[in-house]
Amino acid sequence: MVAGPQNVRRMPRAQRREQILDAATRAFARTGYVATGLDGVTAEAGVTSVLLYRHFDSKADLYRAVLDRACARLEATVGSGDFDEGSISALLRAAAEDPDGFRLLFRHAVREPEFRDVVDGMQAMSAEVTRRELAAVIPEGPWLDWAVQIVPTATLESVIAWLDAGQPDPDRAADRIALVVHSAIQAARGVD
Repeated sequence: MVAGPQNVRRMPRAQRREQILDAATRAFARTGYVATGLDGVTAEAGVTSVLLYRHFDSKADLYRAVLDRACARLEATVGSGDFDEGSISALLRAAAEDPDGFRLLFRHAVREPEFRDVVDGMQAMSAEVTRRELAAVIPEGPWLDWAVQIVPTATLESVIAWLDAGQPDPDRAADRIALVVHSAIQAARGVD
């Protein structure tokens, strides 16, 4: 029997919170923050609005919790220090493990002014790491500045496009995305 709002079974608080976060992630990933109502989240989770409000003060509070969890999962899989030959594979693994959370972070949250700080913080960290890595191969100047912007963007957009295409050829996807990244680096270096 499917649990509906009138037939909610008892479960530990932390487990219920995760259930709501899972449902909210799916619901927000489908239509974004503005177009998703809490009634859609409660229906997705199979809980009442009273139960939802026991865990989250508002729709904004719920959305921020969803984004925070997606960030934590991403960082746990990818890390936050340096980029290396395994970084793209780790990013693909993170996207495959939580595609809705990944899309929320990099497709929806960037368009939500109220939550833009989450993405801005990740982008600033990514730019810092990218600059540190690329400074060894690209001279200081406008092309390094360009590469610092384009490399993370190309990487993330490539991963999202891979998700949207149905995650084809997962064993070789990282190599293909690395070709895109290396092409951008070569363009910045002026290498033909």
